[in-house]
Amino acid sequence: MKKWIVRFLTLLIFNIVVLLIIGWLTPAHVGWAALWAGIIMTVLVIWVKPLVARWFRSMAAKSASQRTKIGEKLVQALLAIAVAFVVWIGTVLFSGVHVSGWFWGWILPPVILLVGWAIYDVIDDKVEARAGALYDRATAGLSGQKPDAAAPPSEAEKRGRRELDDGLTDEQRKMLDDLG
Repeated sequence: MKKWIVRFLTLLIFNIVVLLIIGWLTPAHVGWAALWAGIIMTVLVIWVKPLVARWFRSMAAKSASQRTKIGEKLVQALLAIAVAFVVWIGTVLFSGVHVSGWFWGWILPPVILLVGWAIYDVIDDKVEARAGALYDRATAGLSGQKPDAAAPPSEAEKRGRRELDDGLTDEQRKMLDDLG
């Protein structure tokens, strides 16, 4: 449960930022609707995007043997844009985002979404780990425990703390102990 809450909240914040960037770079009017649109987009990205992507890929797989490697890469790129387009349409339909202009309002935002998703894919593990630590501290504080008592440090964390203290790894520390 914690994993889903953390993932939802980190993706929600990231989607709100991407929506604000879309509102800033395109004539799509996002404004305060970014909050509700972010929730809708997050739901679409977590639960609908994988289904639509799988459906599009299954349709494209039927003719994959007839394409060259470059053609396959082109088809994969078009599928990614199509999935982003479906998510953008769903976000616009179910939120207060207003779109004007064919290219600037309907074509460019899915491309910005793709760039945003690529950036999120690069940083999501670090962001989710940090958000998970904050979540643990918050739940420990609510339950009356000390934040440090929420989870005892693992052996890897203990080794890491020792390394921070003297800059040596366990192997280097053992070698020095064997020498003297």
